[in-house]
Amino acid sequence: MHIRDLPYPDPGRPDVRSGPRFLFWLGRNQLGGQVKAALWGLVHMAALVSFPIAIGFGVQAVVDRSGSRLAMAGALMVGLTVLTALGDAMLHRAAVTNWITAAARVQQLLARKAVELGSALTRKVAAGEVVAVSTGDVEKIGWFVEALSRFTAAAITTVAVCVALILYQPALGAVVAVGVPALALAVLPLLPRAARRADEQREKAGRATELASDTVAGLRVLRGIGGEELFLGRYRHASQEVRIAAVRSARMWALIAAVQVALPGLLLIGVVWYGASLARDGRIEVGELVTVYSAVTFLLFPLRHFEEIAMAYSFSRPSARRAARVLALRRSSPDSKGAAAVNGGERGEVQEATGPLGGDLYDPASGMLAPSGLLTAVVCGDPDAAGRLADRLGGHPTHDGPGDGDPGGAPSALLGGVALDKVPLTTARAAVLVQDKDPVLLSGALAELLDVPRSGEVTAEKALEAAQCGDVLDALAQASAAEADDAGPMRTRITERGRSLSGGQRQRLALARSLVTDPEVLVLDEPTSAVDSHTEARIADGLRGLRAGRTTIVLTSSPLLLDRADRVVFVPDGEAAGVGTHRELLGTDPAYRAVVTRETEDGAAVRRAGRGTGPAGHGLKDIGRIEEQIEESA
Repeated sequence: MHIRDLPYPDPGRPDVRSGPRFLFWLGRNQLGGQVKAALWGLVHMAALVSFPIAIGFGVQAVVDRSGSRLAMAGALMVGLTVLTALGDAMLHRAAVTNWITAAARVQQLLARKAVELGSALTRKVAAGEVVAVSTGDVEKIGWFVEALSRFTAAAITTVAVCVALILYQPALGAVVAVGVPALALAVLPLLPRAARRADEQREKAGRATELASDTVAGLRVLRGIGGEELFLGRYRHASQEVRIAAVRSARMWALIAAVQVALPGLLLIGVVWYGASLARDGRIEVGELVTVYSAVTFLLFPLRHFEEIAMAYSFSRPSARRAARVLALRRSSPDSKGAAAVNGGERGEVQEATGPLGGDLYDPASGMLAPSGLLTAVVCGDPDAAGRLADRLGGHPTHDGPGDGDPGGAPSALLGGVALDKVPLTTARAAVLVQDKDPVLLSGALAELLDVPRSGEVTAEKALEAAQCGDVLDALAQASAAEADDAGPMRTRITERGRSLSGGQRQRLALARSLVTDPEVLVLDEPTSAVDSHTEARIADGLRGLRAGRTTIVLTSSPLLLDRADRVVFVPDGEAAGVGTHRELLGTDPAYRAVVTRETEDGAAVRRAGRGTGPAGHGLKDIGRIEEQIEESA
């Protein structure tokens, strides 16, 4: 695989049973690149460690006063220099290619998983964790993949040199053959502690980064309540914890580096002392002593790769474990019938769709039914429960524990009797579109924002009109004029995440983007929470008119939207407890009325008391009537 061929047509199905298995899977998929890099590494290191032969040959030629042999030694050194430079350059090229292609493969896998899970991903894993995996962890995994070929070449070269030294000079060769493996294994007891400290530093750094991001995002609110100093103090404390953890981690790695310097030095001293005594006794020639000494000196270079691979594996193993944990998240429920593990259990069995999906949308976990072609409003009361319901309606089963309103392992919804998590993802997405309560606007022109897969029945103008985006178009037109650009509002650039727009404007543009797709089923989670009541009423009318004959589910507690719905389903505590129109439920279900009107128990008692008779009750009775009229008009 060459860099110019990226991205991969198919990054494959990873083995996500554990971090080491995931690393092994990556290496197995790069076998050709690893072999190529290892061969170039052998050329580089074999030429490098062959220098002692040329040096010893030249020294002995000087001792024997042989000019021809000295010239041969010089020519040999020139040839070894050329091979060393060539091997080093090609090794670096091949190893970096392995790094980049491995990182690209992991990032493609993460992107595919994000597309597969959609908004459910951040409900299963923190968004900061996903970002950390796709940046820092990918880099550490790539480091290990890149270092693996160099370590392989270094290990083969080290073994070959030790064997050659034993054959060349058995006495000194035996000392080297025993000492080198001891040096390579000396740091292993220190690595687990170093890895734990590195993980601790990463966790503290992640918390500090998350705190900083939250502080920046809420800076306007913090200034309004005078909370800057409080959060500044918290961030200072978190940053000091990161500094302390970084110092502790650096100390351990410094100790490992010191061991890697001190022990080879002791080995070199021992070889020189023992070799000098052998040369003094006449048991070896001076050239042989120089050769062995030079070989030991050059062996220190491949030994550094043993330290590097140990560090790379210590860092990459937890990174691979985190990546595997994210990639192991599945759209299908774990207890679904017919689910089968593939390549470590990343995906489950799906059914081939025989045609376009349609019909009533039913959620088995809550009992909520949205008839085909109607506007159904759902009132949950709990925003988290509404988010989980939206996930299931979009074909993503929830795996929440007991006590949070959803049964553990709740399956996805059924559309026309077909489980959405049992059909191909593209089929489910084509049938049901879910707009999250916090939709994201990508940077680009408004025309690009609305350039999404669509049926063609709903134009961008109709969608913008239904979502009441007139003031947004006016603002974009003014921005276009201010920039001396006559492109118009549709070509005006929207900044990243729509930061140049207000919260209500961003929400309405996201609603227009969902409406223009014209899906068979549209699920909206609190689509008007950031707009005023007058605009909300017009959006409710526009939504009802534009989606006539299409299935639409709105998760909301807004009386304005509820009053425009064909039917309302009340889902407290994760189960459907009431079905009817908004006005029917207001009059018959006290729990529903409390959620919709935000009525407290004390307020309900006062209202009930105001409906009594007598002089003292007339004022409260009139207030109760007024409240009911407001509710009914809403």
